[in-house]
Amino acid sequence: MFVDEVKVYVVGGQGGAGCSSTLRQKYIPRGGPDGGNGGRGGDVVLVATHDQNTLAAFSRHRHFRARPGSNGSSNNKFGRHGDPREVLVPLGTVVQTEDGDVLADLVLPGERFVAAHGGRGGRGNAALARPANPVPRYAEKGEPGEERWLYLELKLLADVALVGFPNVGKSTLISALSAARPKIADYPFTTTAPHLGVVTVDEGHSFVLADVPGLIEGAHQGKGLGTRFLRHIERCRAIVHLLDLSGWESRDPAADYRAIRRELAAYSAELAKKPELIAGNKLDVPGAADRLAAVKRRLRKRVHGLSAVTGQGVKELIRGVADLLAGLPAEVRREQVVHRFASEPDLTVARAGRGRYAVTGKRVERLVAMTDLRNAEAVEVLARKLRRLGVEEELSRAGAEPGDTVCIGRHEFSFEPEE
Repeated sequence: MFVDEVKVYVVGGQGGAGCSSTLRQKYIPRGGPDGGNGGRGGDVVLVATHDQNTLAAFSRHRHFRARPGSNGSSNNKFGRHGDPREVLVPLGTVVQTEDGDVLADLVLPGERFVAAHGGRGGRGNAALARPANPVPRYAEKGEPGEERWLYLELKLLADVALVGFPNVGKSTLISALSAARPKIADYPFTTTAPHLGVVTVDEGHSFVLADVPGLIEGAHQGKGLGTRFLRHIERCRAIVHLLDLSGWESRDPAADYRAIRRELAAYSAELAKKPELIAGNKLDVPGAADRLAAVKRRLRKRVHGLSAVTGQGVKELIRGVADLLAGLPAEVRREQVVHRFASEPDLTVARAGRGRYAVTGKRVERLVAMTDLRNAEAVEVLARKLRRLGVEEELSRAGAEPGDTVCIGRHEFSFEPEE
């Protein structure tokens, strides 16, 4: 099954908790705090590979979570970092946010993108010791890992896109040129997925050909299999237009060529500018040679004649494509990655109902998530930090009264402003 669009949920590993411990050894009075830090949570990493050519695996498994970091322990022992979760994706995978911003375009083997960062490990009480509090009786919890939904979109990496109306013989041609074996029949839309084939020119020289199905008039508007596969032509360096010379259904090869050209231009101006080569197929059918001559006159362009069934003219087509590619740059066209550094407010207070207020902000929520709320000393330290960040002042400005409920992340507190 060919799948080229999926939505996945990625979660970085939770950071390990720090340790609260006091050194107790014979002959070492007042040994002091010796709790170690927790390990960092693992990242979820997308890795581009040659071993996959579709996103079908994500149809069954769409949630990916990295391993958490280990907790710190006494004697200043740090926790182990969580292992990353590596997720293999095919070359040409575009990673996007739910808002459509492109985060990465993975086109090279081994290229990596951190889809969700792991949380940092909590500090043990040895790291939290200060002159004002030389022996803390608390430690930090691990930071939660980053979590979000992402869209993955596959755009095939091929040197040449083979395009044409249904039943012009694209599948037959790609099976004759390469080891690809697409399904072949004499009804429209036999091919419902792109096929890639490696075409050998001579020893040491080859190119990748993509059979792109679903192009008819109105394809750019989604007719036929239209926009579902037009995206796969965008990365190709050149286009081969395949025309039907058999006269089947009284089709006009020259009109078909112009119709496909209009569809490509309507979908993307870049596609209309790509170098192209025109080939007329089914030269073995009676009357095809005359129709080939007529197409050349009408288009005033060179048109390669061939028969994918008998092999006539196939070698000449391969050489023509190779010569065309030889004069083109080899770089793969990447998607433009959007780098957004939106200034997210550090602190926002909003009324969430009668006597309830919601406090949001990455820094505030992280402080609460990493605090052991069962430890009175840790809660006291948290209250001082929140006060310094202006939480109490913002709540009072929003109209909060003593005793009102304050929600921060998944936790609720009673608002008790300092006298």
